[in-house]
Amino acid sequence: QVQVVESGGGVVQPGGSLRLSCAASGITFSRYAMTWYRQAPGKERELVARITSGSGMTNYADSVKGRFTISRDNAKNTVYLQMSSLKPEDTAVYYCNAQYLSSYWGQGTQVTVSS
Repeated sequence: QVQVVESGGGVVQPGGSLRLSCAASGITFSRYAMTWYRQAPGKERELVARITSGSGMTNYADSVKGRFTISRDNAKNTVYLQMSSLKPEDTAVYYCNAQYLSSYWGQGTQVTVSS
């Protein structure tokens, strides 16, 4: 049974930092590209950051470049999203996706940036 579980969300003040984690089980994690998406109320889900399998190449949404960093630890079957200089517009539910031959989603974790 495949499970994708996000954690690390919470409430943070503008300018603060959070680190999200996404642990996957039931898959050969190293073969999967891992992507963080987010969805704010009333908006469509958008790609935030992606890291490939193998070489671990990364790409980011323009809105988070220079502030967010995606990384992976294949030994722990976990992908991370380090978020810094957070803004109120970063408030959203953050979802983790694992993509190879199939696509698996987590349940999401809420991030709220507010003073």
